[in-house]
Amino acid sequence: MKISECALILSAALDATRITVPERTPLGATAAAGLGMARAYLDDGRTFSRSGDPVNALASFSYAFGWLHFGCAFGTLKTDMNHPACPFLSPSERLPASCREKLAEKTHRYERLLNTARTSVTPAPDPSTPLFLLATRTLEVADAYAGRGAWLSGEDGLEDALAAFSYGHGWLDAGTRAGLFVIHAERDIFTV
Repeated sequence: MKISECALILSAALDATRITVPERTPLGATAAAGLGMARAYLDDGRTFSRSGDPVNALASFSYAFGWLHFGCAFGTLKTDMNHPACPFLSPSERLPASCREKLAEKTHRYERLLNTARTSVTPAPDPSTPLFLLATRTLEVADAYAGRGAWLSGEDGLEDALAAFSYGHGWLDAGTRAGLFVIHAERDIFTV
């Protein structure tokens, strides 16, 4: 998928997304923060695209999708689209040779970031609660996309690996912001 297509899908998804909980509640604040983060990273990605930085654009759009999809799973956001918007419907476009070094560095850095984030948190809710199940699901998504990224991180798959690492970290960051996790280490890598 071209990065510009990813931006269009994300933009349409965000335009069709609404907050499903009362605004003046803790869940409303969580929903607004999540939707705000997704929109901010859409804007960042557009800025990177305009400035000729497709590596950071791809990372930004993928991270935004993580926040959006977490909010939908949490039940605080709902999209009115007929099907969930997904940036992984097809492989990412291959970036120009001039971007390869930056792409490799950022992909490997984001792999370490996601792995560090994953080992820095534990579920906060009691194991008998539905929120514990969502925390566990969030960790599963982060683990799945860390694994997907690691599998794809060969020279021909760096774009898809970066997207996977960014998306997984978006889920984990959103879950942490929503209060699903206790941060035991590396607090500065989370948006709390």
